Amino acid sequence: MRTLKSIVSYPERGEGGNNRYRGNCSPKLIEDLIGFFKPKEICDYMCGSNTTKAAADKSGVISHTYDLHSGFDIMNCEIPERPEFVFWHPPYWDIVLYSDVMYKAADVQAKYGYDPRMLDLSRIPDWSKFVEAMNYAMMKQFAALEKGGRMAVLMGDIKKKGKLYSMLSEIVKPGTLENIIIKAQHNCFSDNINYSGSFIPILHEYVMIVHKDNSLVIPILTTKKIEADVRDMKGTTWRDVVAGVLESCQSAVSLNYIYEQVEPHKKAQENKWWREKIRQTLQINPQFFYKTERGMWGVKRRAS
Repeated sequence: MRTLKSIVSYPERGEGGNNRYRGNCSPKLIEDLIGFFKPKEICDYMCGSNTTKAAADKSGVISHTYDLHSGFDIMNCEIPERPEFVFWHPPYWDIVLYSDVMYKAADVQAKYGYDPRMLDLSRIPDWSKFVEAMNYAMMKQFAALEKGGRMAVLMGDIKKKGKLYSMLSEIVKPGTLENIIIKAQHNCFSDNINYSGSFIPILHEYVMIVHKDNSLVIPILTTKKIEADVRDMKGTTWRDVVAGVLESCQSAVSLNYIYEQVEPHKKAQENKWWREKIRQTLQINPQFFYKTERGMWGVKRRAS
């Protein structure tokens, strides 16, 4: 009997679902979640090849599973249940396309009357729009949970054109965040590629588990992107401010230029001796700053 821990690994996938359905997970993970939390039933509203049903059948619990390819659209359909436990494995943005790749869009349209390509989260080209849709679906499922219910969400990080996109960082986290489980990935596409530069191959996924403590009023943790200027931030030192100004220049600049870049900001407004502080900072930090001639200063650079 396997014991669920904060790090899980399933080198052998196990039986259940279709192992040719790209992006599907090991049924052993779902079996372990069922074994640990012991729900009487489990729901999956993006079931893919129905791995969740196979795991539930093996564990002897009731399952309710749905998908876009079988007539259920999480973004527009009403959730039929008040689930006790939801397992959700959303697409990893557009890394794997589902509609008209894993199944024929024409077949779905003929049977259910809609084109799944228009409703497929994996076909949303813009990351911010994908996050918006992901969070809508997350909150919709969480709202449907009965009081005391749980959601287990399997998701991963995405690296595209040198930039990291983290589902875990940007997904909304309602209720009580109970656990983050690290799931090792096996037989990854990236295993067979030699990468250059600073790319670190992604060999793990996350399982986020949230608990619904209250029925109506719930805490929600969200990610909000803001821009902060170090010249206005509390806690930044004069060294940080001066270095920031100089790093934005291609060559040494005058003291007057540094003054102009700092004067409108809180760091200067909160210290009437701010010009003196700038000059002092330049003088006492030769390991960071250098002078080319009288009144002209630059910053020493190491990182490229």
